[in-house]
Amino acid sequence: MKRTLFSLLLGIVALGAVAQEPENNEIIKKGWNFGPLPVVGWDSDLGFQYGACLDIFNFGDGSNYPSYDYKMNVEASTYTGGSSLIRFYGDFKTLIPNGKLFIDCTYFNAKKFDFYGYNGYASPFFADGIGIPEDETSALNWMSRNQFRLVASMQRRITGNLHWAVGLGYYNITTGRVKLDEYKDQTTLYDHYRTAGLIREDEARGGNVLQLKAGLVYDTRDHDSDPTRGLNIEATIVGAPDIIDREGYSNLGFTFVGSHYVPIYKDRLTFAYRIGIQTNIAGEIPFYFINNLNTLFFRKVYTEGLGGNASVRGINRNGVVGNGMAWLNTEFRWRFVNFRFINQNFHLALNPFFDMGKVIQSYRLDEQKAAHALYSDSTVNPFYSGDKEKLHATVGCGLKVVMNRNFVISVEMAKALDKRDGEKLWNNIGFNYLF
Repeated sequence: MKRTLFSLLLGIVALGAVAQEPENNEIIKKGWNFGPLPVVGWDSDLGFQYGACLDIFNFGDGSNYPSYDYKMNVEASTYTGGSSLIRFYGDFKTLIPNGKLFIDCTYFNAKKFDFYGYNGYASPFFADGIGIPEDETSALNWMSRNQFRLVASMQRRITGNLHWAVGLGYYNITTGRVKLDEYKDQTTLYDHYRTAGLIREDEARGGNVLQLKAGLVYDTRDHDSDPTRGLNIEATIVGAPDIIDREGYSNLGFTFVGSHYVPIYKDRLTFAYRIGIQTNIAGEIPFYFINNLNTLFFRKVYTEGLGGNASVRGINRNGVVGNGMAWLNTEFRWRFVNFRFINQNFHLALNPFFDMGKVIQSYRLDEQKAAHALYSDSTVNPFYSGDKEKLHATVGCGLKVVMNRNFVISVEMAKALDKRDGEKLWNNIGFNYLF
């Protein structure tokens, strides 16, 4: 199946090479457009993905093309690595005067979910697991997690390109040991953390999170899905009052995410970068939510990290988590050919990139050190490495197939520059630009 997908992508690339169109010779899309599609993807962290989705666009009278009035998506898919998801989201740009409304409802089921401990390099790196025979796959860094997510956000214009925004989010999360039978007898990092008290009993099985968000958005981009110029900045205060479980995990945080798209040559070559900072101002975040990256409007299905396909591409998924995190993504976007296919506008783009990130506010670091001292005579001591946290960096490149400036098929590969962040070549086949 992977070969089939690559063959399809190569076919589209070859078609683009022989069917090039002038830059401004685009078909103006109007009204409703429906795109039922198979979901075929690949992620180094999750495995091969298969399923089905339906994209629904309404372009109105076409006067704002390639911008749309409404976009909705329904998806049901599963990964061979033991995860699956069911999702609906909608982006409604004209439903609210001088504003927009975003809704996301998603259910994730992960029989194995990556867990590498807290605070980046402060957690030891074990290439081959702990006490696992060489001929077996280690489940050391796996646990299980199911999540139901319901999020609604809206924004309205204050003046010009400046908007106020508010959001409401509800998460129901269930966590536990890895749920694959072949690994049921292996001791995992999740088990070690529970034994040492780094994961407390009142949070070990998950819980409920209610989020209230308020912020400012400044947006001058020329397009949402495939911008070539402009700024997009979100600054958000996020409060999570613990009024459901009442376990004492209320918290208040701040998130800043700013993206800048700098045109170098017309719309053909763009330098793009994104800076993200997330901190905890007050209160305590439960372990099962420490990896969440707060945002008002989602671009990717997963909004977690650092690591994986939503933040720092190429390092272990959820490999860098803490009370506060910062990250930087930089890339060039070279749109090297335009063409028409099945009565749609297409272009192909390459995006070489360099990413980095680190923990800037530690999470239970003193408890990590105490657990290390408590188990100092043990053969197994996976709690504290003694290393200081520093930048986690990766380098990679991607290929994009873009239809109507709004639908993006993405193929990306990356390599971590430090083996503690992952020794294998990371690769992902999915949808959308990272930012």
